Amino acid sequence: MIGAIIFVVVFLGTLLVSFGMPWLPPGYMIFDILNIPVVDYPVLGIPAWLLIIGIVNGVVYGFIIWLIYTVIAAATGRGKKSQQISQTVNVKIGDSQVPSGTFEPRP
Repeated sequence: MIGAIIFVVVFLGTLLVSFGMPWLPPGYMIFDILNIPVVDYPVLGIPAWLLIIGIVNGVVYGFIIWLIYTVIAAATGRGKKSQQISQTVNVKIGDSQVPSGTFEPRP
């Protein structure tokens, strides 16, 4: 659960940073490689090309930071929950049932 929160925080942070610095890789590089035309059509008041670059950067950097967190958490043992399992066994001998934890000698 904490990994999803980390991804969303990094995604939103990188999205906002990309609005101010659209040349931040890899968003602009992917945008340029795909030959997407720069269109000033506004989407939620933001130019579409800028929004595309910001989303790509957010997903890429969010995934990288989430992956780093996951590897570190697995290596250090954080996030592992211990389980305690108890089991009760009733043994039926003949017609009577012996409760667990008791000993009945054999005849």
